Amino acid sequence: MRVLVLVAPGQGAQSPGFLTPWLDLPGVTERLAEWSAVVDLDLVHYGTKADAEEIRDTAVAQPLLVAAGLLTARQLFASPAELARRAGAVAGHSVGEITAAAAAGVLSEHSAMALVRKRGLAMAEAAAVTETGMAALLGGEPDAVLPHLEKLGLTPANVNGAGQIVAAGTAEQLAALAEDKPEGTRKVVPLKVAGAFHTHHMAPAVATLEALVPTLDASDPETRYVSNKDGRSVATGVEILERLINQVSNPVRWDLCMETFKDLGVTAIIELCPAGTLVGLAKRALPGVKTLALKTPDHLDAARELIAEHSATAE
Repeated sequence: MRVLVLVAPGQGAQSPGFLTPWLDLPGVTERLAEWSAVVDLDLVHYGTKADAEEIRDTAVAQPLLVAAGLLTARQLFASPAELARRAGAVAGHSVGEITAAAAAGVLSEHSAMALVRKRGLAMAEAAAVTETGMAALLGGEPDAVLPHLEKLGLTPANVNGAGQIVAAGTAEQLAALAEDKPEGTRKVVPLKVAGAFHTHHMAPAVATLEALVPTLDASDPETRYVSNKDGRSVATGVEILERLINQVSNPVRWDLCMETFKDLGVTAIIELCPAGTLVGLAKRALPGVKTLALKTPDHLDAARELIAEHSATAE
């Protein structure tokens, strides 16, 4: 049995100009214009001409990432129903969970863009209260890393597996971490984000997003949806929406998501644009699984071949 998993990256995956090659495809510019009106941002500008600092802004980066993921998912699957026929599961890392929810039919594309815009604004507002950030710790065992982070007052905001844990906290706490790495940690890498996401610093954003829930229609997913909270497959749209909102101030357990992929018998993973981070983790944590990072339209043919070879309908 072959099992294909579709994954969507989170904040920090963006880079200047990453959407430029996608504008050559039919309908892409028009769709971005439509979503730009929903989020009151010029997504074409931010995806093609804006510099790294502009797209580091949480309120910009999050809608931009979801738009990119949905655009590229549409190139591979005409609808959530087709995705359900071809893929065994979907998942997203942090804000990528909104991309995954829309790809699976939980939210319409319009609703997903409206939600991510509110999410980005609310998280940016929460982040402005205190100077905070995030840093990836590469290498090191959890038994050594986690107590060390606790000692410094930092939160393990992303437990990504494959030897990577992302710490989040104040600028002072992160500076202390840079000077005092946990035993066995090879490197501490500051991330291109503007706040301590998935920590208590984001609690005000959760309250803001909860008020949005009555305006959103959430359908049950058409394919298996794997949640960041605990790596569990979630079967109802109502619970997925609740998890999407509460996840803002709780750690991302991507390690547990990958454990679920393994339990499902995953044989191939495709990461939506702007890809690279999640397939990198998969290569280390899930050896033998074929991976593809969908970075530009030049990768579409290879992605379609992988889908044909590993989809649920493949013989």
